[in-house]
Amino acid sequence: MKNPATAPTGPPASRQGQQPHRGRASATALARALLIAAGLVTVYYVLPLDGRLTAGASAVLVCGLLLVVVVFWWEVRAIVDSPWPRLKALEALATTLALFLLLFAGAYFLLEHTTPGSFSEPLTKTDSLYFTLTTFTTVGYGDIAARSQPGRVLTMCQMLGGLLLVGVAAKILASAVQTGLRRRDGDPPDVFPPSHRNP
Repeated sequence: MKNPATAPTGPPASRQGQQPHRGRASATALARALLIAAGLVTVYYVLPLDGRLTAGASAVLVCGLLLVVVVFWWEVRAIVDSPWPRLKALEALATTLALFLLLFAGAYFLLEHTTPGSFSEPLTKTDSLYFTLTTFTTVGYGDIAARSQPGRVLTMCQMLGGLLLVGVAAKILASAVQTGLRRRDGDPPDVFPPSHRNP
């Protein structure tokens, strides 16, 4: 039987080896999340959104929202397999949130150019992004408001999607992080099993 006085008091050897890499992993994850968000915003401003919100453009919006779901689920699986689940969750949140907001900003911009007067004032790309953010954060300054029926329906869709993103998606991310932590520490995961298992 080991003497308690001589038992090691520090973290396990595997944890000690991980400590020097944690700071670098944190910086990398934060930089990657910022780069992803900045890249998506850049694409939003560079894309020539000078068309009209037709049935085809509406289908593109729906497909874009489906893409958000696919990207989100792929990120959830990556969280479980990552050695740093919390940091991967930050990247997943940045990607999903940026895609969601920019899709609606583009839709508002196209709607205003398709049907002028759909909003209380003409929208530039920046105005559209501003309206999207104020709607998502429920700030609602009131300086820009949806006036047309399509505009209000689109805004309601964003509100419902935002509630799902904040409520359901956040819960899924938290569960994925806990599963990833258990998997990293050697406990068998019971939620979101990793896509690649060792035989």
